Amino acid sequence: MARRKAKLKILPDPIRGAATEDGPLRSAQEADVSLTRAELEELWQPETLERLARAYWRFLETRSLHALKVVYGPNDRSVVLVSPNLTLLRFRAPNFDRGPGFGRVTWRIERGVLVAPEGRGRGFLRFDVRRLGEAEDGREHVRVRIEVANFYPMLRGSGKTARFGAFFYGQTQARLHRWMTHGFLRSLASLDFPELRPERQSAYD
Repeated sequence: MARRKAKLKILPDPIRGAATEDGPLRSAQEADVSLTRAELEELWQPETLERLARAYWRFLETRSLHALKVVYGPNDRSVVLVSPNLTLLRFRAPNFDRGPGFGRVTWRIERGVLVAPEGRGRGFLRFDVRRLGEAEDGREHVRVRIEVANFYPMLRGSGKTARFGAFFYGQTQARLHRWMTHGFLRSLASLDFPELRPERQSAYD
């Protein structure tokens, strides 16, 4: 699968997510992927959504030169910085939703040093994949959207420092997330998704 190459176009961010001094933040990035009908039918399987999710966590690790690591627990997964003792973000187990022409996976953000206390258990990371049908070039088109919503960043702070904190967050963490997400979306052109862990494969057999 890695030898194939899809056409991919990064779209303008539908939700830019400007940092504010209070309240939850939201941002989203999108890309259109164009591939042959045979490639799409091969990939459009129930387990592919979970493989796409694993590809994202793998990308975080490799793009950060493994400074970021993803630790899988029985009912959660955590993004840690170098050591498991420094959890940046902890997510609850993913929720998968599928229907005709679409698939969606959502991770509820539980906690972590990047999450303000008032935001624990409230925000989420979501992937949404939708078939757009056949285009004029005869290829099948799929839109992939990655969204973070209802997120309360610890970096923003509160009170008198929130104005500067919102600016600092927008120039650092928000920019890094957008850069990482666009990089991952571009990587989808390879159509290279990791296989499921053996204990998860049985769920699709």
